[in-house]
Amino acid sequence: MSTPLLEVHDVRKAYGAVRALDGVSFHVAAGEIFGLLGPNGAGKTTLLSIVASLLQADGGEVRIARRPLVANDPTVRRRVGIVPQELALYGDLTAAENLRFFGELYGMRGAKQEVRIANILKALGLDDRAKERVSTFSGGMQRRLNLGAALVHQPQLLLLDEPTAGVDPQSRNRIFEEIRQLHGDGVTIVYTSHYMEEVQALCSRIGIIDHGRLVACDTLPNLLQRLPARIRFRIGQAGAALHDELARLHGAGLRSIDDATLELECTALPPTLTRLLAILQQHHTELTHLETEEPNLEKVFLHLTGRGLRD
Repeated sequence: MSTPLLEVHDVRKAYGAVRALDGVSFHVAAGEIFGLLGPNGAGKTTLLSIVASLLQADGGEVRIARRPLVANDPTVRRRVGIVPQELALYGDLTAAENLRFFGELYGMRGAKQEVRIANILKALGLDDRAKERVSTFSGGMQRRLNLGAALVHQPQLLLLDEPTAGVDPQSRNRIFEEIRQLHGDGVTIVYTSHYMEEVQALCSRIGIIDHGRLVACDTLPNLLQRLPARIRFRIGQAGAALHDELARLHGAGLRSIDDATLELECTALPPTLTRLLAILQQHHTELTHLETEEPNLEKVFLHLTGRGLRD
């Protein structure tokens, strides 16, 4: 892995007796899209708020580009952009005025700022609405502009907290296009979402947080290996010899569902399925039903947390 842009070491945060973060540690490589999953109340938003220096941790350390994050450090803060769950826009201002306001917070002025604003509005498909008040925008358009507000100062690290919540398919696709473009430009992204398929499609590594602790952090293929694939099949009759050969299949476990239905749990589905069909053919055994089930991110998540993403 390349040099980390974001390093989180043993970060802790409590609200009274509730431990929102209980010793969270991970790192995100420069240019990586890192997914962060967790049920409601797991600590995701608290963690992003700390990384964005909007909230002070009780303990631990956050480093951005090797530099420790401290409160009110403008140098580090300028490296970070955050898209919060709640819209951070001013409805009485136009789209361009909103972006201009956020740019000025980071010291941007003049022609360079105006070019940046025009480019962002065009990328998000809002250039034809630049002079219209945000209060007249649809929810999806506001979500797209909310992303744009975090990009005006060209951050190295972008924190996305549910950026597509409640948006229409067109707006979601626009946001995805911009995220992929940012990734291509080398921006480092931490992405949280309630939509498993988004994280699965966008992120190279995924962290799963629950009760303030990081319970897993790995690539999607490695996370999926935590659960077995399954092959369930029915055959006319399984003699002792056939049953014994199936039970000896490498990397698989055999169990009986009923008199005619068997199931193989395996670590690698394609080779196990190929070997199963070959064995049945060798034993001249008729296959009357076959279904396969592979692990996915949602099943791994439920296995690790015992809860749904929106619990």
